[in-house]
Amino acid sequence: MSKTYYWLGAAMVFVAAFCFALKGIFIKLAYRYEIDTISLLTLRMGLSFPIYAFFAFRLTAQETNVRFTIKDWLWVAGLGITGYYFSSYFNFLAFNYISAGLERILLFTYPTFVLVINAIFRRKRVTKLQMAALGLTYFGILVAFLQNIEPGQQKNLILGAFWVTLSGLVYAFYLVGGDKIIPKVGSQKFTSYAMLAATIPTVLHCYAVNGLEIWHYPPQVYWIGITMAIVVTVLPTFALAEGIKRVGAGNASIIASIGPIFTIFLATTILDEQITALQIFGTLLVLVGVFLISWKGKK
Repeated sequence: MSKTYYWLGAAMVFVAAFCFALKGIFIKLAYRYEIDTISLLTLRMGLSFPIYAFFAFRLTAQETNVRFTIKDWLWVAGLGITGYYFSSYFNFLAFNYISAGLERILLFTYPTFVLVINAIFRRKRVTKLQMAALGLTYFGILVAFLQNIEPGQQKNLILGAFWVTLSGLVYAFYLVGGDKIIPKVGSQKFTSYAMLAATIPTVLHCYAVNGLEIWHYPPQVYWIGITMAIVVTVLPTFALAEGIKRVGAGNASIIASIGPIFTIFLATTILDEQITALQIFGTLLVLVGVFLISWKGKK
């Protein structure tokens, strides 16, 4: 493996982390125009659908295409709906109640859920270092979380934290479930099919809520939707997949740990969210804890 090949992969993971960090910023900006959660998610998924459909068709047409069994199709569709419909919807809901910076800190703990799920369902041994890392991670969350509690805001904050935590838990099941199928079908093809599958329940949900009446918002909402579809969805998913192929999942997870720092910086500069020294300290504790879990888990 050449140095250029490796560093290009590292750059792709870095770009993906930055793009994913923008998600909360765009959601918060869109909510200023009073768009509801499922309508915004539908715009994101619907506008990215043609791109994923193109890549799915292109990858399927390749000579190296892997034949899917019925079980494979159901597994990919189920994981897509789990990871990109349920998890995304819960995540979008959370932004109605909490700041973009806090959301990213809470969501970034999903590797701890992966560790626990593997320990419970796959009987994978948890080391003392990983146990200590879990404690460090959740202590960091506590430090960052308590700084956000203001008189009269506890209910909304706890509700928002609940939705983010549930989103991270559901996404962890998606990651664990994809362990075996992704190497078989390829990460890019899996991502394309999974996103296409998740679009169906998203659109049906929107139809049930508002009859797909999503075209009456100000033009700014649609520009945000287009940007989310391309910059926050399509670009980072494919960049991350290629980056992992070049640098490995362990190195990719370490590089991607810069994501919450990006979000906090952007939330402070663009959304005027306040950040305190204790929040920064709590965030660093979370990053160190997740780093130790990811590094030890990939070793």
